[in-house]
Amino acid sequence: MLDYTLRTVAMGAATLGAVSGALGVYAVLRGQSLIGDAMSHAALPGIAVAYLVTQSKLPLVLMAGAAGTGWLATLAVMAIVRRSRVKYDGALALVLSVFFGIGLVLLTYIQGQPDAGQAGLDTFLFGQAAALITSDVITMAGLGAVALAGVGLFWKEFKLLAFDEAFGKSLGFPMRAIDVGLTTLTVIAIVIGLQAVGVVLMSAMIVAPAAAARQWTDRLGVMMGLSTAFGAMAGVAGALLSSATANLPTGPTIVLCATVIVAVSMLLAPHRGLVFRWYRRRQRV
Repeated sequence: MLDYTLRTVAMGAATLGAVSGALGVYAVLRGQSLIGDAMSHAALPGIAVAYLVTQSKLPLVLMAGAAGTGWLATLAVMAIVRRSRVKYDGALALVLSVFFGIGLVLLTYIQGQPDAGQAGLDTFLFGQAAALITSDVITMAGLGAVALAGVGLFWKEFKLLAFDEAFGKSLGFPMRAIDVGLTTLTVIAIVIGLQAVGVVLMSAMIVAPAAAARQWTDRLGVMMGLSTAFGAMAGVAGALLSSATANLPTGPTIVLCATVIVAVSMLLAPHRGLVFRWYRRRQRV
C-alpha cells in the first residue's frame, strides 16, 4: 500500500498532468506551444505580489496572483501582435522575459526581508511536488475541474478556434472572446501545476502530453482523451519513481516521464511513428 505522502503527491501530479494535458491540445493544434512557457514564467510576479499584499502562502491566494499576471501576459501578447509588426514568437519572448525579470526582482526583494514567513516561495521556480499536502491537492482538483468543465461547455467553439477561426467569424461567433476564454482556462491549467513542477518546467507539461497524443490520432476527441491520460500517467510515474529513488526530485522526474511518452509515441505510433514509416518503406522496396 502507498503511504499518505506518496498518495497525496501522486494524486496531485495526476491532476496536474490530466488538466495540462487536456488544455495543451489546443496550444499544440494552434501552433502556440510556447504560450505555456510565457504564461508560466509570467506567473512568477503574480505569486510575489500576492504574497506581498496578503502576507499569506495559502495555495489559493498564490494561484490567484499567478493566474492574474499569467492572464495579463497573454493579453499583452495578443495586443502586441495585433497593434504592431512584431511577430507572435517575438511578442512571446518579449513578454516572457519582462514578466519573469519582474518576478525575479520581486522574489529577491521578498527573500531579503527579515520576515521568516517568506521562506519557500523560491520553490515555485523549480517546483516542490514532494511538499504537496491534501489541501493543495483539493485546490488543484477544484480549479482543474473548472477548467475541464469549461472545455466541455465550449467544445464546439474551441474546436472552431483551433481549426478554422475565419470560418467561425463568418458564422458570427465572437472568436476574440472565445480566444480569451480558452486562454483563461489554459492559465488555470498552468497555475495549478506551478507548486509541483515550477514555472521553468510547467511549459513541458502543457506541450508534451498533447504532442505525444497527436502522433496517435487525427480526431480531436481521441487526442484530448489520450493527452489527458498521458499527462496523468506521467504525473503518477514521476511520483512513484522519485519516491523509490533517493535524491530524485519529483517535478523534473514528472517532466522526464512525459518526455519518455513523447519519445515512445514518435517511435511506435501507427502512421506517424518512425518504426511504422521505416516498415512501410521496406514493404515498398
